[in-house]
Amino acid sequence: MPDISTNTDWLRQEFNVTKAKARGEYGEMFYIKDDVEYVDNIGNRASDGLQLIVRQDLIDGMVPVAEVDTARLDLSYGTFRASMKLTTIPGTCAAFFWYFNDTQEIDMEFLSKDFDHSRKAYPVNLVLQSRAAAAHGYDASKTDNFMQANLPFDPTADFHEYRIDYNPSEILFYADRVLLAKMNGSNVPSPNSNGHLILSHWSNGNPKWSGGPPKEEAPLVIRYIKAYFNSTDPKRAQDWDGRCKNAKAETSVCKIPVVTRENQTAKDWFFSDYSDMSKNQTVYEINSGARTLEAMARWMIVVVGLLMIGLADGF
Repeated sequence: MPDISTNTDWLRQEFNVTKAKARGEYGEMFYIKDDVEYVDNIGNRASDGLQLIVRQDLIDGMVPVAEVDTARLDLSYGTFRASMKLTTIPGTCAAFFWYFNDTQEIDMEFLSKDFDHSRKAYPVNLVLQSRAAAAHGYDASKTDNFMQANLPFDPTADFHEYRIDYNPSEILFYADRVLLAKMNGSNVPSPNSNGHLILSHWSNGNPKWSGGPPKEEAPLVIRYIKAYFNSTDPKRAQDWDGRCKNAKAETSVCKIPVVTRENQTAKDWFFSDYSDMSKNQTVYEINSGARTLEAMARWMIVVVGLLMIGLADGF
């Protein structure tokens, strides 16, 4: 399996969070153990996911957890999509979010302890961290920027696409193209905030949130991440202006195929597979850094372990 450490788009995270900072019963140890091929609960291997694992055994009073972040820090307005299969093991928080700082953060968080198969209850917490949340000790549930929606499917049984649309005036949250919630108002992050994407899987024993730690290894499996966004990098914006002379022209907008519960064929669709949709883009390769489409057949579709990633400037 290819080593994710050679990838230029995603960074594995290694750091510790103290018990006090984590606001839980335990600290959190974000660490890199190895690259793990996905194996289901009856021993079958699958070639469709990268695992972020929360482990049950504490190390120096911390729960071993996992996270990957985008290397790019210039993500502004856009649509951000992740295909994930959530853990069946209670006691973790799986999070997919856009982040600039602790008061400009857009989250989708899944608490495995809250899943109830008997009632078909599968809540997802939709969070907009803001100055208002900071005033309440970063408890967004005490503000207008917290909603809980029930997923219309079992998120532990299969992969589903979770989506955040970050627009100038509102944030929209989706699951398999079904709109879950909207948030708007002055707490929407600034367009000048140069954010990045984070996928994390963690636990700190806080009974009011993650619970746990889990009783056994708990994997979050990620199949793909796709992001289509405006860049806060002036050079990227200049390049985009040069490519798009007439935004209203019929051929200026490329339709993004959607993934639904009934039709998941678009899961394997990336702009990078089509030269007429990604000409003159600034792109990355696993080992040799940035180069243009003319220098390579495929841009920004990177196999990381078994995780496929596609990114595109402009939205």
